[in-house]
Amino acid sequence: MKKNKVLKLGLPKGSLQEATFKMFKKAGFNISVSERSYFPSIDDPEIEPVLLRAQEMAGYVETDLDCGITGEDWIQESGARVIRVGELIYAKQSLRPVRWVVAVPAGSAIKTVKDLSGKQIATELVNVTRKFLSKNKVKADVEFSWGATEVKVAQGLVEAIVELTETGKSLEANKLKVIATVCESTTKFIANRTSYKDKWKRNKIDQILTLLQGAIAAEEMVGLKMNVKKEDLIEVINKLPALKRPTISSLSEKGWFAIETIIEEKTVRTLIPALKEAGAQGIIEYPLNKVIY
Repeated sequence: MKKNKVLKLGLPKGSLQEATFKMFKKAGFNISVSERSYFPSIDDPEIEPVLLRAQEMAGYVETDLDCGITGEDWIQESGARVIRVGELIYAKQSLRPVRWVVAVPAGSAIKTVKDLSGKQIATELVNVTRKFLSKNKVKADVEFSWGATEVKVAQGLVEAIVELTETGKSLEANKLKVIATVCESTTKFIANRTSYKDKWKRNKIDQILTLLQGAIAAEEMVGLKMNVKKEDLIEVINKLPALKRPTISSLSEKGWFAIETIIEEKTVRTLIPALKEAGAQGIIEYPLNKVIY
């Protein structure tokens, strides 16, 4: 009996887990996992998922897994030789890239990277931080931190930290100031070099990536439908910042047209009133699951 082909997929446990599961659901995959399990179930018999810390993902994809999802920061930190198949621009619950920054107490005399010379720095991103300092020709003592780095600098245990941030508000709340950005990181879909040479596995990986990227693209987009009289058609169309040209079709009632288009959700609150003023009627806004470019 022929054994079914299976793709071993690493999913990030921790801060990226909820957002990752959400995107997979929008992409058409339902994933569930019990609280203490590292082996989620998925409604695709060709995928065998496992939960791993994002920090470890690249190393396991290099040696044991076919593919996985992790941050560019942890790929660089591990030094693993993996293929970056595509980018998945989301972090935690947002769609923004994250930054690793050098932070010091608000009242610190340290103003620039050069001022870190001879100082102690705590971070989880040790290797990347050392490369950053070397690039800036600064010699400092970089020590690994298991977390709670803000506490260490606040208590004077170290002079600076390199910490992950999206907005910087958490650092400000802890009375810290950012003096430099070490690197930016987005989420990557990575593959094992040998696995990606296998035609079936490569096709499966590319299919999953296409669906995930479509789901992410749809996060900030909505669809709009409306009815327009012939005499108002040009004015309404000119107000639409469409992804492509809008779809226009004739209605059963002579002299009326239906318009359908995709727009950025952030434009809706100003666009809909403008469309109504231009003559659009029966305007319907609806959410999207995927947008494939």
